[in-house]
Amino acid sequence: MADTTETQDQIFSPDIRTPEMEMAETGGGVPDAADLDLADINPANPHLFKDHRWHDYFARLRAEDPVHFNELETSGRFWSITKYDDVRAVDGDWKTFSSAQGITLGVRRTPEIDEMNQRATSFISMDPPKHTEQRKTVRSVSAPSNLRNLEPQIRERTIEVLDSLPEGETFDWVDTVSIELTTLLLAALFDFPLEDRRKLTRWSDIVFAVPEPGGVVETTQQKIDEMLEMVGYFEGLWAERRENPGFDLVSMLANGEATKDMPTLAHLGNLLLLIVGGNDTTRNTMSGSVYGLNKFPDQYDKLIADPGLVPRMVPEIIRWQTPLSYMRRTATMDTQIGDKKILEGDQILMWYLSANRDEEVFENADVIDIDRHNADRHLAFGYGIHFCMGSRLAELQLRVLWEEVLARFKRVEVQDEPERTFSSFVNGYASLPVQVTRK
Repeated sequence: MADTTETQDQIFSPDIRTPEMEMAETGGGVPDAADLDLADINPANPHLFKDHRWHDYFARLRAEDPVHFNELETSGRFWSITKYDDVRAVDGDWKTFSSAQGITLGVRRTPEIDEMNQRATSFISMDPPKHTEQRKTVRSVSAPSNLRNLEPQIRERTIEVLDSLPEGETFDWVDTVSIELTTLLLAALFDFPLEDRRKLTRWSDIVFAVPEPGGVVETTQQKIDEMLEMVGYFEGLWAERRENPGFDLVSMLANGEATKDMPTLAHLGNLLLLIVGGNDTTRNTMSGSVYGLNKFPDQYDKLIADPGLVPRMVPEIIRWQTPLSYMRRTATMDTQIGDKKILEGDQILMWYLSANRDEEVFENADVIDIDRHNADRHLAFGYGIHFCMGSRLAELQLRVLWEEVLARFKRVEVQDEPERTFSSFVNGYASLPVQVTRK
């Protein structure tokens, strides 16, 4: 469960063109990083991620321009921070680098956008003290005692899903396993009607979807309409939990001192934060673990020979996959990062995905190494006050999944390259064809 949500101006404004919409219209055909002038490298181009071409771009930026400037008509000025120490320093300094203007690459701001953001935001898009107060409302869900209570349920549902998989047939691991497991848990955390659980998946997917013909959503208006459907659905749950609260995330937000008097629309940001954090990130790490261990079969063999290595594998897979590519901050004053002067109001993209491949911190960083001594130093969960609230829950899900996979399958074998998410924010998988062989 990562501390994430989309900027609300990108969800509700049909007349606003986002950077990813602009880049989507330019089409694919992304050139090799070596063929571009340094100034022309734009690491936020979603085609880099859809085509899985981002590695060389970030390697070049780390080597030649670790604090890299871009300016787009749609989004204004932004800096890409690509080295581990710089990302950690920015993430740890909320006074200089604020979250309050949004955590994804934004659009040029207007009074209308500012008003909209004030109506629908989440605690990840806040600075203390508001951030601290609202985060406190739901943080007990990831307390160690609650994780111990959740583990038997997570294991039981994992076993049910894995035991239902067809043998000798190709199926989509993303939908059949990763989405199903994360959505089942999210429904439990929300005490959400189980028969409607795939609505959570749909809403999560829509948040980051770039409207395009044949895409997840075809128009921005469709995206708005489905988000408003979500608001209506939760209004019913809100009213119910105010009358009959339980130990679930909706009840916590509906009755928490810092959040109980907020209207439903104002809760939209926090709801999306929890939905996306509990769905997108863990499901993409689950999918990435299967793909990655097939890509490095010696590490898969090592795991099969000694399932006791699963706890050591978990942080390494999370580092290698890094399901959320970056987070944005906004400079609150003129400042400096490295040798670059940052102006007040500039956007700062902290590329966790690049920091986790920094060879100065992680030797041979592009490979999966279950024995890596410092894998737990990864920044996939962020750093500082916005460190992922559900990090331990995500690790628990991944650990249980692989304990149960190794107990019943000789191998989970990837049959073809995955289809990847068209997004520079979510580093994810749309589908991954696999076959399983039972013991």
